[in-house]
Amino acid sequence: MAQATPAAEIRASAVLIASESRPATYRILRHSGFVFGVVTVLLALMIALFPHLATNQDPLSQDIGNRLIPPAWMTGGSSQWLLGTDHLGRDILSRLVYGSRVSLTVGLCSVFIGGPIGLLLGLLAGYRGGAVDILVMRLVDLHLAFPFVLLAMAMIAILGPGVWKMVAVFSITSWMLYARTVRSSVLALREREFVQGALAIGASGSRIIFHHILPNVVNALIVLLSFDLARIILAESALSFLGLGVPPPTPSWGGMLSEGREYIEDAWWIAAFPGLAIMLVTVGVSFLGDGLRDLLDPRFEPLNDTTHGGGVGTSRT
Repeated sequence: MAQATPAAEIRASAVLIASESRPATYRILRHSGFVFGVVTVLLALMIALFPHLATNQDPLSQDIGNRLIPPAWMTGGSSQWLLGTDHLGRDILSRLVYGSRVSLTVGLCSVFIGGPIGLLLGLLAGYRGGAVDILVMRLVDLHLAFPFVLLAMAMIAILGPGVWKMVAVFSITSWMLYARTVRSSVLALREREFVQGALAIGASGSRIIFHHILPNVVNALIVLLSFDLARIILAESALSFLGLGVPPPTPSWGGMLSEGREYIEDAWWIAAFPGLAIMLVTVGVSFLGDGLRDLLDPRFEPLNDTTHGGGVGTSRT
């Protein structure tokens, strides 16, 4: 049998390296659900941060003479109001754009406050065990004993409406989700060999928690943050729909839905467009979380077919 030449071996090695690195390079682009989620979330963030790029209308300006104008592509519509006007003559597009600030501010701030609190308590409960674990888990059980919507409604009724009050409410009522997830991961990780080895060489508890255990729960925490963001956006819209969110005339998607339900037969666009915005953002965030769950799993492999739900891929067995 003829031996391979050095040049052939180099070419074969190059092909092998390329084949090994190709999945890591293209796995993100091949996951269609993740790409859709990233594009949707980035677009929503860009619109919320730079609303003047999407509209130059004042969301609070009222013009009764031009109330209930349909969208521009319908009979009677005008290019001045692309998505039409509401019952007070306010521009729907500008109210959608500025309303995104409320939903995204409440959602992002809530997960970035409640997430670290739940992470810290979950790490301590899972690693320390004993009285610390019992105390944290009883607090979690106490929170979960109350229906989330009723608890949020009661707290907002006491504190009053407002963006930052809603952030406080959602932060207080969401930390236990992170604590339970992190604790379950820590209970499994603390028995692993690398943790036991660190204990054997005299590593302190804080070093084991933050240098050995924490890096192994970050992936699960990131995925949970993304799914919780979608949940909080929906919850904020629901509370605003019930009149417990941001007080008028500040635009919010849930508030716009509530205002539009009375005109659903004659001016469907007042409620349809904020409902569509809520759906797109929450679906995009959910797809982002689903994609992160797949891509952060080292066993995930992209496939050429599209049978994997919102994306393309599977896991090695």
